[in-house]
Amino acid sequence: MAIILRLDRMMADRKISLNELSEKVGVANVNLSKIKTGKVSAIRFTTLDAICDVLDCQPGDILEFRREEKE
Repeated sequence: MAIILRLDRMMADRKISLNELSEKVGVANVNLSKIKTGKVSAIRFTTLDAICDVLDCQPGDILEFRREEKE
């Protein structure tokens, strides 16, 4: 997939744990864990909005587009 999730990097930069982020965002720990590890195919804008609010960042800090090479 060409979209790479960088939530783990932002959490490390902000020194916030998955449990703490889960509490503040209001999303289940297991769902944030899937986002953190990139094991999701979609993310709600409301969830992205809440994550960006808590981490004081922009969506582009969490989402990265990397063009896939064509064979």
